[in-house]
Amino acid sequence: MSRAYLFPGQGSQAVGMGKELAAAFAAARHLFQEVDDALSQKLSTLMFEGPESDLTLTENAQPALMAASVAVVRVLEKEFGVDLAAKGSYAAGHSLGEYSALCAMGALSVADTARLLKLRGQSMQKAVPVGEGAMAALLGAELDLAKEVVAEAAQGDVLGCANDNGGGQVVISGKKEAVERAIEVAKTKGVKRGMLLPVSAPFHCAMMQPAADAMAEALGKVTMNVPKLPVVSNVTAKGESNPDDIRRLLVEQVTGLVRWRESMLWLKQQGVAQVAELGSGKVLAGLMKRIDKDVEPLSIGQPAELEAFAKSLS
Repeated sequence: MSRAYLFPGQGSQAVGMGKELAAAFAAARHLFQEVDDALSQKLSTLMFEGPESDLTLTENAQPALMAASVAVVRVLEKEFGVDLAAKGSYAAGHSLGEYSALCAMGALSVADTARLLKLRGQSMQKAVPVGEGAMAALLGAELDLAKEVVAEAAQGDVLGCANDNGGGQVVISGKKEAVERAIEVAKTKGVKRGMLLPVSAPFHCAMMQPAADAMAEALGKVTMNVPKLPVVSNVTAKGESNPDDIRRLLVEQVTGLVRWRESMLWLKQQGVAQVAELGSGKVLAGLMKRIDKDVEPLSIGQPAELEAFAKSLS
């Protein structure tokens, strides 16, 4: 069976993430220590114990979600002897999850990935003063309809589609006033519901250009290897393996649309029949159910789930 590994994005964090893995497996403990050392921060304590308000800060949530995902990978490989690359065809990650996927597939070191995501979170937060930007989910809208809403509501302000998540869920991002106008415009166009999201900055829109510049500089200084499996880019919605292309696309990703629905449909076209979400939460498995019911979605984050998954691969 052809399978792809999926890595969650922001919003999937939860206090307690990774705690059971660390209690059960030395490989997970070593991974969390590696991330703590790279950041000179007890991120693992924040993951296991909270407080939630600190964990949800973008600069903490991004490396924490990566750590939880890569810990799952390490345990499967070292404790269960699973060669994930040999048992899979592609990897994909939602926004910051693309970094987790690249790390899991050996394109980036754990330490570099942790530091890149810390910087990504900090620079995204700093790019726009609090209160000036916003994001909203348009529920019951496909991308074309969301683009119509954006075109009508922008009125010269920054406003764009940030995430095409699939299953009738598109997230828009931009100037707060423009996002609020878009929610009103959406009501007139048959969108089921428009709701402001509890985020601290307007991700994946042109207001994030300062963060994209910071990431371009940082990515230019790290070693990027060819990943063991092609990693689907959020920007191109297809598998990428060339390190120079991956660097460039990670920079574009900061201000660009996360083409998640198209990415999942591309995997289906390549013959992928199963997607395994590795890490915290079940968001991506849930989206897959709505995007294409023919692809089997799994969520693998707890020790029992890892054990069952490893057995299914043997």
